[in-house]
Amino acid sequence: MFFTFASKWTAGSKNAAYSSTKLRKIIKLTNIPNTLFIGKFLIRLPEVDSTNIYAAQLLLSKTKPIDGTVVFTYRQTAGRGQYGSSWESEPDKNVALSLICYPSFLPAVRQFDLNKAVSLAVCDCIAALPGVPPEDVAIKWPNDLYIKDKKVAGILIQNTISGVGLQSSVIGIGLNVGQQMFQRAPKATSLTVATGRVYDLDDCLQRLCECLERRYLFLQGGDRVKTDADYLSHLYLYRRESLFRYPGGKRFMGVITGVDETGRLILETDEGEQRFGLKEIEFL
Repeated sequence: MFFTFASKWTAGSKNAAYSSTKLRKIIKLTNIPNTLFIGKFLIRLPEVDSTNIYAAQLLLSKTKPIDGTVVFTYRQTAGRGQYGSSWESEPDKNVALSLICYPSFLPAVRQFDLNKAVSLAVCDCIAALPGVPPEDVAIKWPNDLYIKDKKVAGILIQNTISGVGLQSSVIGIGLNVGQQMFQRAPKATSLTVATGRVYDLDDCLQRLCECLERRYLFLQGGDRVKTDADYLSHLYLYRRESLFRYPGGKRFMGVITGVDETGRLILETDEGEQRFGLKEIEFL
């Protein structure tokens, strides 16, 4: 293990606003050894409702977190997904982390590029683990990772915009590692369920941080063509005729042909090309 401590912190409590002095009382620090900046300031929480809430409040504290700060726990009690959806996680079975970074090099209109890079990083991490067939790992638009047709990880990115660019980002990732039963998520899986193997949580955390840094630095380098190509090559159901549903319940067939620069999913349907934002379409 990287380190242990006994304190409990609830980021969503009424007393969540805190000073650096309070922080020093509840955290111990170490770092990810094989990275340049991601995870060099590492905060492990023995238990927390949401690492994203905790990280977001770090950004509001008097002491600004350094670029690449990672908050993580193996006991997240109220993980968050898109639009307030919950994330089911059994204690000491999965990895939940939030990365704080400052991607000021990205214009606000291209913020979905960060989603692409993070999705690819999680995909890289999962596909490189022993026992996982790389061809079975896919990115389900806009923020889930699948092994075959089951969800193994989710991403929630919360950006702060200043002017025309990004000021800060909290990148939340939940990775199902050893959990074997999912009562509220029948389409969920874990690394252990998918492969029959047992994985070390600390090893998964370290690999994930290393993959995040590689993809983030590549994005920072400005080669969007390769990022876009890699994203499409790993996109779930890409170029396959599939069944979808509008929010009102109407079903239709369509073929995913891409994702535009604002992050909308592009489908070719009987009615021609259509573009959909978050929660405007459901995969069936």
